[in-house]
Amino acid sequence: MKRIQYLLSMVPAGAQVICLSDMYGTINSPNFPEPYPKESEVRWNISVPDGFQIRLYFLHFDLEPSYLCEYDYVKVEANGEELAVFCGREDSDTEQVPGEQVISSPRSSFSVSFRSDFSNEERFLGFESHYSAVDVDECRDRNDEDLACDHFCHNYIGGYYCSCRYGYLLHSDNRTCRVECSDNVYMERSGVLSSSDFPNPYPKSSDCLYHIELEDGFLLSLEFDDTFDIEDHPDVTCPYDYVKIQAGEKEYGPFCGDRPPGKIQTESNKVQVFFHSDNSGENIGWRLSYTSSGRSHCPVPVKPLYGQLDPVQIQYSFKDHILVSCDPGYRLIRDGEELEHFQIECQKDGSWNSFVPLCEKIESRRSRRSLPSILRNQILY
Repeated sequence: MKRIQYLLSMVPAGAQVICLSDMYGTINSPNFPEPYPKESEVRWNISVPDGFQIRLYFLHFDLEPSYLCEYDYVKVEANGEELAVFCGREDSDTEQVPGEQVISSPRSSFSVSFRSDFSNEERFLGFESHYSAVDVDECRDRNDEDLACDHFCHNYIGGYYCSCRYGYLLHSDNRTCRVECSDNVYMERSGVLSSSDFPNPYPKSSDCLYHIELEDGFLLSLEFDDTFDIEDHPDVTCPYDYVKIQAGEKEYGPFCGDRPPGKIQTESNKVQVFFHSDNSGENIGWRLSYTSSGRSHCPVPVKPLYGQLDPVQIQYSFKDHILVSCDPGYRLIRDGEELEHFQIECQKDGSWNSFVPLCEKIESRRSRRSLPSILRNQILY
């Protein structure tokens, strides 16, 4: 209805208006094939369903010639734009006839106007033309990014529809493909996470939430790759796409653009990474690595006589393990029991879960009971 109202608003006062909505038809000058009357003005407004274009061609054309078609003419317009003006019997430097030319409307409507002035002394016959609606291949001809399909486009007569690659969901706008990406939980002590499809462009119209959840006693550190590309704006901070990080009660970001943030040392064992994308852009996205360390540290234990500790470090933190073993010819003794090896673990309060047992010579096991009790166990401080 709005389209018809627009076309009517462009009609000169006093002109006869004919509205056509059939899928095909004929448009002739008044009285054709007899000479057209003088001082005549007719406008045909043609409208077909969305998803179609209109094609117009002329079978006969015979109008009074004039400089730049200022006397009699046929004018074709669409959406306020002049597509063609014809007059005369043959092309000249100042006049154009349609000949075998086919005129196509940009969309599903256009208008044809005929005007004659106060004379027709040579009795020009006018014109005969035909129009028809043709299906638009939106998948081939769609140049408007706001209307183009994100992944796959399927054309049918009178329209088209979009679909997405496996693993994607069609957005409510029926053209954008988004991902469902809020169920990601990372529980390993180190790992890598990234925007979907990295290093290919990330999906549009998506909100992704990544959870990193470690046992209480760990602290998380995050570091983004140098390849960092999130849509931004020169004057406003991250209005389109962005990544935010929540660690405990502290928030980092939003981050966007082509420069990754520096290393983020959080004071939390739980982190949420939130990524938002709007419905436009072709940016690569981001990837980050995370590592963890213990909140507290345990004292470096003393190596038992005739024994070994593995690994040997200058510092031990929460959940670090040490394997205690003895040199050849010796065995670990703990609570009167012989052991091949023994493992101790650093706890979140900064203490080891057990003392380091002694190494005793195998053949002197029987004499062990005669040793003072203070030598039977070695306590760590």
